[in-house]
Amino acid sequence: MPTARKNTLSRRLKAASRKVREVALVGHALASTRHAVMAQIVPMRRCNLSCAYCNEYDDVSKPVPVDEMIRRIDHLARLGTSIITISGGEPLLHPELDQIIARIRHHGRMAGMITNGYLLMPDRIDRLNKAGLDHLQISIDNVQPDEISKKSLKVLDKKLEFLSEYADFHVNINSVVGGGIKNPDDALTIGRRALGLGFTSTIGIIHDGTGQLKPLGDHERKVWSEMRSWKKKNYSRFNHFQVNIANGEPNKWRCRAGSRFLYICENGLVHYCSQQRGYPGVPLAGYTKDDLKREFLTEKSCAPNCTVSCVHQISFIDYWRAPQRPTTPPAATGEGLVNIRL
Repeated sequence: MPTARKNTLSRRLKAASRKVREVALVGHALASTRHAVMAQIVPMRRCNLSCAYCNEYDDVSKPVPVDEMIRRIDHLARLGTSIITISGGEPLLHPELDQIIARIRHHGRMAGMITNGYLLMPDRIDRLNKAGLDHLQISIDNVQPDEISKKSLKVLDKKLEFLSEYADFHVNINSVVGGGIKNPDDALTIGRRALGLGFTSTIGIIHDGTGQLKPLGDHERKVWSEMRSWKKKNYSRFNHFQVNIANGEPNKWRCRAGSRFLYICENGLVHYCSQQRGYPGVPLAGYTKDDLKREFLTEKSCAPNCTVSCVHQISFIDYWRAPQRPTTPPAATGEGLVNIRL
């Protein structure tokens, strides 16, 4: 059993060092548009759960070989990617996950992970510490498990206690409203528990099966508004776009997916995001900085009703520059995506 290190000097120093690195990467992103800021990479499409609203998993896929994962991370580093977040499926099912995290840190990049948390035990958390993980996020959907989601506080609370005791990395707990979640008040219970354990807390709006907006009901909006009032304690600051989503209204913004944000599926293809797989749908190994430049200036027709928060947040860095102006009618592309002349 690893040693508990809650509130130790070592943990505080690591948090301070992480904050310095985060400030530096934001400065780098503001200074130049010629690199990716964040990439999500999938080492494992299989998941040990089957949440009703999720379209990002299967129950048969094998893990991507670690040598191939290392090649993909190396290429993301060559593209200047500042943050590499491991997602899934369930990434903790990958037998060489620690090597993947260590490779990200080898390049000096921020290493993040999105997990359902089911497989977290003290020894596993200690291995994540040693690999160099910077950030971990768990999305908890309800207090009691039901047919929509098994990611419940009842099941995961002990895992959260383990994280509070043993994790050297930052932990964010994301609760949700919408998408068939039965009791919106569960989000408040989950958020308060997260803050009580020393984590940050965010709230998201579950999208439909294509990542598009689904307006909140009155009670859902009330819960969402209350949790937004905790924003000084929250990790995410760039969630203003959710106001329109909650009201069922489109957002006017410049989506930089394919450039500042990349989604790399288990097959090694580059996509705009987890909800727009197939665009551009080309191998990462051949993706260049010219592709980043092109997609930086490519208007995405799915953007107005998008609810994919990580893409919104990363794109916010460049909201003030490089307007995206369509040069061909949307219908002429055949795919509903508009390319901009460089």
